[in-house]
Amino acid sequence: MARTAIMQLIELLIMKDDVSRIIAYLGRKGNFEFQNELTPRSGSDSSRAESNRAREIFDKLQFTRSYLNIPELEGFLPGADLPSEKDCLDADKLLAVTEAIRQRELDAEQAHKQVQDAYTEAMAFSNLKVPYSELDKFSFLSVRVGKIDAKRLPDLQFAVGDRGVVIPLGDDNSRIMAVSSKKGRLSLDTELKKAGFAAIEISKDFKGIPDDMLDNLKQKREETAKNLDNILRERKNFTETHTEIFKRLLSNFSIGAQVLAVRQSLESTRLVYRIMGWIPAADSSAMMKEIDDLVEGRIAIRIYDPSEIPAVTEGREQVPVQLSHGKFVGSFERMILSYGTPLYGSIDPTSLVAVFFTLLFGIMFGDAGQGLVFVLIGILLTKGLLKQFESWFKFGPIFIAIGCSSTVMGLLNGEFFANHHILEPLGSAVAGLFGAKYPILHLAPGGHDSWLGADSIHKLFYFFLFTIIIGFVINSIGLAINIINQFRRKKFGKALFGKAGLSGALFFWYLVILAARVVVFKIPIQVFDWVIIAATLVGVCFAEPFERLIEGHRPVFQEGIVIGIIHSVVELLEVVSSYLSNSVSFLRVGAFAVAHAVLGFIIFTMSEKIGGGASIGGLVVTIVGNGIVIVLEGMIVAIQVLRLQYYEFFSKFFTETGKEFSPFKFRYNK
Repeated sequence: MARTAIMQLIELLIMKDDVSRIIAYLGRKGNFEFQNELTPRSGSDSSRAESNRAREIFDKLQFTRSYLNIPELEGFLPGADLPSEKDCLDADKLLAVTEAIRQRELDAEQAHKQVQDAYTEAMAFSNLKVPYSELDKFSFLSVRVGKIDAKRLPDLQFAVGDRGVVIPLGDDNSRIMAVSSKKGRLSLDTELKKAGFAAIEISKDFKGIPDDMLDNLKQKREETAKNLDNILRERKNFTETHTEIFKRLLSNFSIGAQVLAVRQSLESTRLVYRIMGWIPAADSSAMMKEIDDLVEGRIAIRIYDPSEIPAVTEGREQVPVQLSHGKFVGSFERMILSYGTPLYGSIDPTSLVAVFFTLLFGIMFGDAGQGLVFVLIGILLTKGLLKQFESWFKFGPIFIAIGCSSTVMGLLNGEFFANHHILEPLGSAVAGLFGAKYPILHLAPGGHDSWLGADSIHKLFYFFLFTIIIGFVINSIGLAINIINQFRRKKFGKALFGKAGLSGALFFWYLVILAARVVVFKIPIQVFDWVIIAATLVGVCFAEPFERLIEGHRPVFQEGIVIGIIHSVVELLEVVSSYLSNSVSFLRVGAFAVAHAVLGFIIFTMSEKIGGGASIGGLVVTIVGNGIVIVLEGMIVAIQVLRLQYYEFFSKFFTETGKEFSPFKFRYNK
């Protein structure tokens, strides 16, 4: 069983002129974790101003990118590095040109809007040939002329109803004339106010817009629209010719802003900066040589093992933990880290989790056809072909693994997309070579033999016994991991005593061996059996006093003998019940396997009732039924497998958690 990756602490003393290049190098490598959190330090370091300048330029470039409709970068461009002096000059120049275009566009938009509004308003009153003063002379009418949101006109007309008349002026319905009787003017004014009506002042002798004025406004509107179009075309051409430059500058200034932010957080004197951080020991030699070459030897480097660091040996600081695996096992790492990070130097359980998860899922979800669907999904994810599930790409190997496992289980129980006959010719031929009867494992109702026949019952019994044996193996490995980890940490009390220590493991193992001996070999329980069981239980129930005794703490019974005995009785009940539940819990593996087979039988039976796969109805039932099983039961089985891993396996040795290795990496700041 592999241990977590060996780490080393690196101390670098760097000249002021070289520190930015070193930080940029570390950010690109992505395997160096700063020892202390990167928070700005007080002081008058000149890098503070540089950091603000880099961030300021980046933010302006982002604003300009949005204005020019340049697509957002998904990450850094190849070759991105610290911004050079030329980059600063290019950025200033492009920003200035873009700002000039933007300002001209704003001015042109405003000018066009003003002319457009004037033309619209003029058109609204172009047909008013009677002087307005004449309308106002009617003693029995109240007339209101003004502006309104065109979208609210229908609601206003409905609200006024037969109490008045609302007449749109012009084509855009934004200018209206509202007329009511003198009695109804208050009601009219109320409805107009609700609709956001704004009155327009009209001269008493006004009686329409001259035609030559309308022509002039129309010509002016066309000129401002053309000017605006020219500027928009200029902006588009500018975008097309400068997109790549903008992307390069965005990449470089994003890096520059992050480098200078880190630099600002470092300890420093007037000429020297100090960097301390963790790095995997496997990378340290090569990286230190590259760093030394980068600054041509102008650097002091010191490398420490964790055992040389007082803060680590005294327990005040945790060494970050890196899990290092290949692509397949590495895809299971998130299952470990979502529960907790193993302690540094402890056994890395990821490989075991990969095996257990694959095995248990396959047993509980045995169908060759549905398994091949998972394999196909895994291949598509691994190849990056399902773009809408990009965040799932790293889980592609998991889908392939559980798909293969489900396919093998499906071949054993004879299921292919819930059909129990398709695989029968091939399965019978293969099974006959080994003198076996197909299907080897009969979990579903129906078939040539009765599901409740003696042979099938025996197979089911042995199948459930097999799942309990798997549970025993998984629980035992969890106990072994805890014992080894505690011995490595020199926690001898925890390694020897307690439910998850050696005494608890011996109690569990001996009970299982004893039960097997009584059932299989018919050897009754002897006196020495009780002695061994009692001895292991003493180590379990009085774990805390024994730990204090070994570690030299006094008194042995910290809260007194009476309280210690009460604790031991409670611990006895908890130990017996927990080991029993841990073992019985794995019966759910067999139960889910049978439930999956029964669901398949139901789908197959329903399909046969309406004509089978040869009919459209039967084909629909088969496709829909299998789809529901793959999605819903697949999720349920995955959750159950995770539960068995977390509560039955991890709980044995995940008594303490470590600190996940979180290296400094450049991330494109959007």
